Amino acid sequence: MAPAIELVGVDKRFGAVHANRNIDLVVEAGSIHGIVGENGAGKSTLMSILYGFYEADAGEIRIDGASRRIRSSRDAIAAGIGMVHQHFMLVEPLSVLDNVMLGAEGGALLAQGAAATRARLAELGRAYGLAIDPDATVGDLPVGLQQRVEILKALVRGARILILDEPTAVLTPAEADQLFEMLRALRAEGKTVILITHKLREIMAVTDRVSVMRRGEMVAHFDTARTSAQELASAMVGRPVLLKVDKTPAAPGEIALAAEGLVARDRSGVARVDHVSLSLRVGEIVGVAGVSGNGQSELLLALAGIAHPQEGRITLGGRDVTRLSPAALRKLGLAHVPEDRHHMGLVLPFEENESALLGYQDDPAYGSGPLLDRDAVRADARVKIRAYDVQPPDCLLKTANFSGGNQQKIVLAREMERDPNVLIVGQPTRGVDIGAIEFIHKRLIAMRDAGAAILLVSVELDEIMALSDRILVMCGGRITGERRAADTNAQELGLLMAGVTEKAA
Repeated sequence: MAPAIELVGVDKRFGAVHANRNIDLVVEAGSIHGIVGENGAGKSTLMSILYGFYEADAGEIRIDGASRRIRSSRDAIAAGIGMVHQHFMLVEPLSVLDNVMLGAEGGALLAQGAAATRARLAELGRAYGLAIDPDATVGDLPVGLQQRVEILKALVRGARILILDEPTAVLTPAEADQLFEMLRALRAEGKTVILITHKLREIMAVTDRVSVMRRGEMVAHFDTARTSAQELASAMVGRPVLLKVDKTPAAPGEIALAAEGLVARDRSGVARVDHVSLSLRVGEIVGVAGVSGNGQSELLLALAGIAHPQEGRITLGGRDVTRLSPAALRKLGLAHVPEDRHHMGLVLPFEENESALLGYQDDPAYGSGPLLDRDAVRADARVKIRAYDVQPPDCLLKTANFSGGNQQKIVLAREMERDPNVLIVGQPTRGVDIGAIEFIHKRLIAMRDAGAAILLVSVELDEIMALSDRILVMCGGRITGERRAADTNAQELGLLMAGVTEKAA
């Protein structure tokens, strides 16, 4: 049987950026094939070429052994390729049936097309465990079922090859397991799946083969059963990487930060943080786990003084700080690494040394009076660049010209090198390469061991479990449970993330 996909010498440039360099790839029919690589390795560009968002500058695409020119997503769909994007392409006010039919109405008579689509959805539901109510409003569905709608859209259009881009980014562990069962069922029926993910545990669990990209090149191919997460990580980075977080047990001290009965409502009056109470002690990392959108972001903003809660009380070192500003909190020893570095952590047009002092520009070390001592600012920035291995090591370079991982290091260095008593950190490794993740994790553990109190919010459950001493789980704006990291597992936390509490059980 001919390969489902064969790429021969695929090359793509965007100006001076050589995104894909002479890529060769073979994906066997009826297999689940993983593609991994660091950020900027070229994975998304390659899949965008395969799905018709971009056209390759050179090279050949073969589908089922036949050469195809794919210039648009319409060409890709005609070739039997479907794609499920990380950010769903759904119209939430419409029904499942309407979303599946959009762009594939089946002729001028909508009623006839709707009947055919409804029958096809029922057939696919039975065949692959993808059952769903066709009349349900998409916006009312949990994210796991919304993703199912995206898969059904592709299958209804005749996809034999399915590309999934970071498919578990918004799923609970239980939903991710359900997805993998669906993918195995699709494989059993002869469908081909390409899985793009940075979660090596998932690659090891569900794929047959895996290909590794680095700096725009395809550098290695492995049979999954004959490799390991460690070998894959080393191939991605080009050097050995420590995947396991090395830490000693915590020795928590006095309470450094506490919240009592916090309520934070959005503009519509909906409680995004719903009567949340927590405490954070010196010398420990407390992780907050949960699927994105369950109140973690709003909790961080309240604790950092950016958005004051409507109800409740926050204390820092025993002092009521509920209504204090971020600047006042910084002076009291609270540092904040925001979840979104672009919108809240950096000013991208600024030079690196300017972004590296944001929020601390009044520090006497940077000069007295209304003007900054530019030499002192740049000297301090160079120290942080060396300490955090920011690349390129140029404090005069515009912040926008650093990679995402190095931008994150700039923010972390700015906040962590202040030796805060309390560090509130959101998504510390979002969009960060494996090598930088290893570095960031070591820094956080070192801060904990030096006596800092750290509150960690991350959608990466593996990261929460590896770094945290205690874990709080949020669902629907409430804390649904608390566990010692050493005494729990992903399955138990996944239930709490889905809102299944001890009382509910």
